[in-house]
Amino acid sequence: MAPFLVLFVIVYLIPTVYAIIQSLFATKRSGLGLGAADVQFVGLGNYLRAFQDPGFLASLGRVLFIGVIQVPVMLALALLFALLLDAAVSTGKRFFRLAYFVPYGLPGVIAALVWSFLYAPTLSPVVQAFHSIGIDISFVTDAALPFSIANILTWAWTGYNMILLYAALQAIPPEVMEAAALDGCSGWRAALRIKVPLIRPAMLLSLVFSIIGTSQLYNEPVTMKTIAPNLPSDYTPIMAAMKWLSSNDFNYAATLSVIVGAIVCVLSVFVFRASAKRVDA
Repeated sequence: MAPFLVLFVIVYLIPTVYAIIQSLFATKRSGLGLGAADVQFVGLGNYLRAFQDPGFLASLGRVLFIGVIQVPVMLALALLFALLLDAAVSTGKRFFRLAYFVPYGLPGVIAALVWSFLYAPTLSPVVQAFHSIGIDISFVTDAALPFSIANILTWAWTGYNMILLYAALQAIPPEVMEAAALDGCSGWRAALRIKVPLIRPAMLLSLVFSIIGTSQLYNEPVTMKTIAPNLPSDYTPIMAAMKWLSSNDFNYAATLSVIVGAIVCVLSVFVFRASAKRVDA
């Protein structure tokens, strides 16, 4: 385990500790901001500033909303596709397994560019088709943006989660399903009553990965800014951190990053604990 531990300390632990230390300081300038920079210890001052920052709080709310509407839909589709591929009567498994997984193989920026073309008001064939029948539709309004971004994430990541769940389904001993068939449990009853409970650890892992991935939302909204000028530069927490980083406020950017990391850690622990209690019950 030594190689893993070395990489973990260098790539993850040291940067995390450094970000926490940086979040406790602030760079201040005298003379209306024209004087020399003075780094001062402010303790939790940056954190108080973050939770009083309407832009950052709004970015947290947007990501939470996108996660609530996107993660359940994506995992439900991934589970459905995995069960269909695992069904004994299914045909063309290799083709469909590859077809479902191909979107994940595309870089996130490329996927966002493709969907941006389909969302662009002046270029989208979908928008033009609706206009031709007298329906005015837009995928880039303030109200539609969360759903448009959620659609991109669902399209890109459903195949990845499907592979995880399908691998778990393949690991179920054949004797279990044979015993269920002898007891008269087959088809969708066997899938829902036997297969799904047996792959709950894989489903939990997919859920945690999805929470972490949604919290890191960046590529899709940044790419969509070209077709949605109304999309603010702090649309997500990571974008907010990058905004302050580009403004040379490194300490505040580190603070926002630490807060996002802490929220994701708390949510992941909550999901694991809630799942463990349900298993014990």
